[in-house]
Amino acid sequence: MPPTPRPASALPRNLALAYALLIAYACLHPLAGWKASGLPLFDFMLAPWPKYFVFADLLFNVLGYLPFGFLLAAALPGRWPAGRTVAVATLAAGLLSLGLETAQNFLPSRIASNIDLGGNILGALLGAVPGARWGRALFGRHGRARRWRTQHVVGGHTGDAGLVLIGLWLLSQLGAADLLFSSGDVRSLLGIAAPLPFNAERFIAFETALTALSVLAVGLFARCMMRHTAIWPIVLVLLLGIGAKTLATATFFVPGAPLAWLTPGAGRGLLLGSALLAGALLLPRVLQHALAGMTLLASTALVNLLPENPYLAYDQRLTNFSNFLNFHGLTQLTDSLWPFLALAYLSALGLWHGEHLDDSPDRRERRL
Repeated sequence: MPPTPRPASALPRNLALAYALLIAYACLHPLAGWKASGLPLFDFMLAPWPKYFVFADLLFNVLGYLPFGFLLAAALPGRWPAGRTVAVATLAAGLLSLGLETAQNFLPSRIASNIDLGGNILGALLGAVPGARWGRALFGRHGRARRWRTQHVVGGHTGDAGLVLIGLWLLSQLGAADLLFSSGDVRSLLGIAAPLPFNAERFIAFETALTALSVLAVGLFARCMMRHTAIWPIVLVLLLGIGAKTLATATFFVPGAPLAWLTPGAGRGLLLGSALLAGALLLPRVLQHALAGMTLLASTALVNLLPENPYLAYDQRLTNFSNFLNFHGLTQLTDSLWPFLALAYLSALGLWHGEHLDDSPDRRERRL
């Protein structure tokens, strides 16, 4: 009998769905104060060119939908011709944007804009063209991404969810108002005051411990979703996190200091956390799994005990940008919820894929 063909990868579809949810939250943030404006629902579609136009806003709309168009095109059936794929992906992204812009009519803090809609459609089109050309080669049956994922990441939707969570963690690092690798700050999300007063020496000690625990937690989280021990994917995730933080501080921090995140506490924490992670990667997998959960809990507790730093004023410049405020709200939400989602994922991973945690000699012999 001929071998059963392998189904198309669900990863681009899952990534596109997650990206769509992020777009929806960013466009409808803060999700409060809903009421009818009294204007015709689609009146914004015929609005003239605004008197005051900020090119950065248009660029932000184009860039925000470009990855979405790429993922949509990659998620569509591979047997479709490229033109059809580009058209359907662009239309789907345009319909999402139209729906969100229309919904903004009911939010007093938001303004529906035909320019935003046009920028989103343009971004989706610019992303769908390379997505139709290279997305299949990347995610298709014999694509490089799928081969790498099959070889290195646990199977099924569990593996896809882990990759999505790694992407969300990288997104959270684009928040310029946070310390390096910190996440789980529910205190600011709920408007709770800091429990401890600021003291320079205490803050450096807290930041050192927080950064070290975060390096250990993220590195072990990436290890837990992998089939085999491989150092370079873990190192790559941490380097991408540093790159995201550098990009955020270069964009939002005044007067423009891309390495403003590299404080004494962050530097010491990076060194300490890297040494601890190197040792933890030598432990049995079941201990790595348990240690990942423990360090996630410990780092989340620390970030909520951390005193407010009066010298960390990254977010002052955010008020000068309209679309950046949406992005800032998105990164804040992702940053606050990520460790709890990661803990739930680790629990599910142990429940549904617990056999991959057993690296005993008997288990290795059974695999062989």
